[in-house]
Amino acid sequence: MSAHGPWGPTELLVIAKEPAPGRVKTRLCPPFSPEEAAELAAAALTDTLETALTLPARRRVLVLDGRPGPWAPPGFEVVPQSAGGLDERLAAAFAGCTGPALLVGMDTPQITGPLLAPALAPDAWDGCGAWFGPAEDGGFWALGLAEPDPALLRGVPMSVPRTGAVQRSRLEQAGLTVRDLPALVDVDTAADAHRVAATAPDGRFAAALARLAGAGVR
Repeated sequence: MSAHGPWGPTELLVIAKEPAPGRVKTRLCPPFSPEEAAELAAAALTDTLETALTLPARRRVLVLDGRPGPWAPPGFEVVPQSAGGLDERLAAAFAGCTGPALLVGMDTPQITGPLLAPALAPDAWDGCGAWFGPAEDGGFWALGLAEPDPALLRGVPMSVPRTGAVQRSRLEQAGLTVRDLPALVDVDTAADAHRVAATAPDGRFAAALARLAGAGVR
């Protein structure tokens, strides 16, 4: 057993938005209605949180914009997101950590334990300052920091095609050794949703998408 015990050395953060109609996954509308988009968001978040519960984290935190609902399982500390742009909210999430931390979002319900295992292993931070999970749209789906310095995120332009490149460059410019996780597809559009469901066909997200598709939504 490592010196960190069976839970591992890393704090695991999930940053998410309450899956309320009109507030989440608006790029899925059309073909989906705001209510259907919220249903898909809730399924994606549930898959993500259930996976997180299986992982060896020292602390699990749901950094939430909105109020927790029945989709929020026991085992998470729920903290509110800060004010400001996404860079400020991500920075504040890391600022609340006291040691190595790995942050993921709610847009990649296809994540698995084996996928994240390298960044949560007892030796994940040996000679490593950051873990970076690129998204195929140019953003990123995971970010881990050995020392969670908020300055590493503030000012990074978010939700643009160069977000991931700028963020990774920021890490390297700070002198950090960066290790990469696999590139994944974020669920932003209906086409993304179908691609993600195909890679995780047994999850709640895939089931919700199949149910909606069966009802006539494409």
